[in-house]
Amino acid sequence: MRVYRMAERNIGIEALHERVHARCAEYRVEAAPDFVVRTAPADIDRERENSAREDRLEGRPVVPWHDEYLEELAVYRQIAEKMPAYDTFLFHGSAVAVDGWGYLFAAKSGTGKSTHARLWQQLLGDRFTYVNDDKPLVRITDQAAVVYGTPYDGKHHLSSNIAVPLRALCLLQRGAENSIRPISAREAFPRLMQQVYCPEDREAFARTMGLLQELTRQVRFYELSCNMDIEAARVAFQAMAPSGS
Repeated sequence: MRVYRMAERNIGIEALHERVHARCAEYRVEAAPDFVVRTAPADIDRERENSAREDRLEGRPVVPWHDEYLEELAVYRQIAEKMPAYDTFLFHGSAVAVDGWGYLFAAKSGTGKSTHARLWQQLLGDRFTYVNDDKPLVRITDQAAVVYGTPYDGKHHLSSNIAVPLRALCLLQRGAENSIRPISAREAFPRLMQQVYCPEDREAFARTMGLLQELTRQVRFYELSCNMDIEAARVAFQAMAPSGS
């Protein structure tokens, strides 16, 4: 077993394949684990079935993923199941940091949230850092929501082992013109539900719903209609960043 620290938790991982440990290497610590996840061949088979089901639903050819990759998914699923007990949940989105503040972009797959994050990088240069371009962890504290980098960071592996307070969450949709508007927590919540990992365990699921409710009290929400021009990043950043940024 090796131990890795993610979102303030020490996680012991017992894996069948070395690839899991190679992915998490940057997060390794020498410490006692807060909890342990273990994978078995049945976990890999389950991920294969899930992946094939999603491909069929989306009308895509079924991809024959290797066991090593599927085990990575199984490990992160187990982590996501346990994290709500520590006031933390997994969110599907692109998280970035600018000047020490976190911003999280969410949208349906294929809408362009990763492309929009790259436009922020182009616009802001050295002020910009990727937190996690695919599946960050979000922890709710008494003072703020905090977004964390993890080694599970999408096909382009864009992430950093950092944590930043989450200032705003932006829901993206395609548009010919670039415009942004603040939206209420009530308006945002159904769309947040589409992006958060919902645990199978009932207690963990209920905990996740409570954490989402708390998130709506701590974070500002926006809806951005955008194209793929850098002006989209300018419009979004000027609306969401602190005054004077």
